[in-house]
Amino acid sequence: MNLVEAREKILTSIKNQHMCIIIGEFEVKYIGRASSTLPMGKRMILIKSDCSVSIHENRLIRPTNYMIDATISCEKEKNEEGKNILVMVAKKLKPRETITITFESVQDIHSYDLPQSNDLRLSGSERELNEALMDDLSFLEPGLKPINQQQYFRKGICDIVAQDSKGRFVVIELKRRQADYASVTQLKRYAEEISKMKGVETRGILLAPSIRKTALSLLKSYGLEFFSYDFEVGERSKIKGIGKSQMKLNEYA
Repeated sequence: MNLVEAREKILTSIKNQHMCIIIGEFEVKYIGRASSTLPMGKRMILIKSDCSVSIHENRLIRPTNYMIDATISCEKEKNEEGKNILVMVAKKLKPRETITITFESVQDIHSYDLPQSNDLRLSGSERELNEALMDDLSFLEPGLKPINQQQYFRKGICDIVAQDSKGRFVVIELKRRQADYASVTQLKRYAEEISKMKGVETRGILLAPSIRKTALSLLKSYGLEFFSYDFEVGERSKIKGIGKSQMKLNEYA
């Protein structure tokens, strides 16, 4: 596809708030809290009506790069060798981030006018547990107030972000099954990202029915917290019991 035609299709799709799917040969450079690069290769770009941009390869579920609520520009330029290229830039001011996508070629572009629907809601016990905690976080700690639910981060989605009585941010990660090593490292990443974004001390709480012995040891070494819970699902779902871990390591499976 001609790069001039590709540019017009992309900008028209963004202007009309359509979903745009782009297949092409491009490289990616990200600059923000960290930096990363993707070499030239054939990939897919997805631009949605809310100006979220995600870059996908033919593997895994999660995008290799993404940005939410971006300002997007697209211009035809020439590289150092004088070859025509198409440069798409997605920017965000808070936090300050830039994704620069440089196309050597564009194979296909499709634009779809899809209606916006209500946000996807969790089902079953996980949804009920989220809602119960958002209604009353005193289950965990007096003075703990919810700020946001399903908070998006660069490497995943955190269940709940709250603030404690001392003004500290608290990242809460819920697990329906026994928490493991990966659960702890995931919570640590979320807590570190909030701390860097807000510039304040941030706590991390892992909430699960139980936790593996090695995971609990790692969690304590990071200064994170674990609460066990017993959640009952029924007509009147309720949290039957939540308690902060005071047990010895060998009491966990």
